[in-house]
Amino acid sequence: MASPLGVSRPLSSNRVVFNIKGNTYRLIAMINFDYGQVFIRFVGTHAEYDKIDATMI
Repeated sequence: MASPLGVSRPLSSNRVVFNIKGNTYRLIAMINFDYGQVFIRFVGTHAEYDKIDATMI
């Protein structure tokens, strides 16, 4: 059974990629831990994610 929370993994010291809906979609967030802020940098399909540089977006 898949986790309802999804799966995430760090990309760098302040960016995290989340796999959504069984790895169909990807969300990249930039997190400022000092201020408790989250900035959504990208939301797209797995195929769209493969076309970008996730560490630079």
